[in-house]
Amino acid sequence: MRENRHASFSAFGAPEEVLCVCTEEMRPPAPGEICVRMLAAPINPADINYVQGVYGEVPQLPTHRVGLEGCGVVHTSAAAGYEPGDMVILLDTVGAWSRFLTAPAAAFLRLEGHIDPMQAAMLKVNPLTALRVLEDYAPLQEGDWLVLNAANSGVGQCLIQLARTRGLHTICVVRQADARRAALQALGADVVVDEDEPDLVRQVLATPGVKRPVLAANCVGGESALRLMDMLAPGSTMVTFGSMSRKSIKIPNSWLIFKNLSLRGLWCTRWLQQMPAATIAAAYHTLARLVAAGKLQQSIAAVHGLDNLQEACRQAQQESRSGKIILRLGE
Repeated sequence: MRENRHASFSAFGAPEEVLCVCTEEMRPPAPGEICVRMLAAPINPADINYVQGVYGEVPQLPTHRVGLEGCGVVHTSAAAGYEPGDMVILLDTVGAWSRFLTAPAAAFLRLEGHIDPMQAAMLKVNPLTALRVLEDYAPLQEGDWLVLNAANSGVGQCLIQLARTRGLHTICVVRQADARRAALQALGADVVVDEDEPDLVRQVLATPGVKRPVLAANCVGGESALRLMDMLAPGSTMVTFGSMSRKSIKIPNSWLIFKNLSLRGLWCTRWLQQMPAATIAAAYHTLARLVAAGKLQQSIAAVHGLDNLQEACRQAQQESRSGKIILRLGE
């Protein structure tokens, strides 16, 4: 029996303090299950919150495994439709930060063709969130504008690239805009402005060719979200899928009455729970094809093995990093 190593925790707290790497025997698959040799997994804010005990779904202790998304190849299969060597991503179970992961086949999605495992490992959360923002909340037409904050985040980078493939324009609000403008423009951003610009809305709307956006993507909250709403055209929608500032949004009544703005929330975990399997598969195959074509890429700041888990978690919580922190799990 082969040895398996995985990350787990027995108390909520800072991941770099409460996580440990455990060793056990690899469990062979029961009927309907597959055993996946995990290749890579990103450290997402959701993973950090999960270990802290403040995620939307709080795990039951005394011990719990970690890792909400990741990529691997089928090692052994006891389920129809999955063969050794198939590349899969994790959909609806926890435990991606493992050398091997055995679970029901329904917890995985087999990818068609081949894409870079590092990019495949990041396919579940950020690209799907961006796709849902673009497809589920406003009847967008080619040439329309959208505005997003934290545009250098993983979801932000995906939104910019997906918008470009659809002929949409993006107003990207970030901190340290001068340092990030070139990289975001290379992804397809039309306008990149600084979050701390004192007259942000007027400055953006005075830019030649810019129209008021019809959709806003908010993952910050607080004053940042208010600036996005102020920029929106009447009858538009703001979708909130995160709260990086952990500050509430206090909305002027006049914006709801006279601008007729709509506020919506997005949690992809719930979307995955509610949608038919065929709808989920179609969304991910669309995204995987864009990745394979080089039209959708997420930046990577550093790659670590499980032996360096604590440092990887510390780096994942640094705002100044230039991309995702990835765990390479095959080592």
